[in-house]
Amino acid sequence: MYGLKSFYEKEVKGKLAEELNIKNPMLLPKIEKIVLSVGAGAYAKDMKIMQNIAQTLSLIAGQKAVITMAKKSVAGFKIRERMAVGVKVTLRNKIMYNFLEKLIVIALPRVKDFRGVSKSGFDGRGNYGFGLSEQLIFPEVVYDDIMVTHGLNIAIITSTNSDKEAFKLLELLGIPFAKGR
Repeated sequence: MYGLKSFYEKEVKGKLAEELNIKNPMLLPKIEKIVLSVGAGAYAKDMKIMQNIAQTLSLIAGQKAVITMAKKSVAGFKIRERMAVGVKVTLRNKIMYNFLEKLIVIALPRVKDFRGVSKSGFDGRGNYGFGLSEQLIFPEVVYDDIMVTHGLNIAIITSTNSDKEAFKLLELLGIPFAKGR
């Protein structure tokens, strides 16, 4: 495979048009963006750990991650306004396809006892989300440089509003879905 973007252009588009019976190529589903996010949880008060999580996520994504701040104070969660609550990065275009290829080919096969990602991660609007339990499956992460192991959420946003079309798109791109259900 030369690259996931060219694979989409040359192979996937034709199969999608045929299987979904879509005549207009502008209506074919495509991936618009991928959002990687990490919730701070118990580490929200320690800014050094938050910086470390942001650096790790930046390494994984290939693009600078931003630390998200709370917009309001919530006494029940002991959160104050402008307090760090997470880290996120939004990927588009070439970086997005590079990350997706790395996820499919390198990272997911490194998960212990991996049987595929769940098919139930669709939101009803054609977007797919799933989580990873730790960031160590990515080859860029240096074990000695991380302060805490954390998971990360991956949201794949598509141009379609149909879960069925989005599933077909992701399946043709090579996302390893779990067998059954």
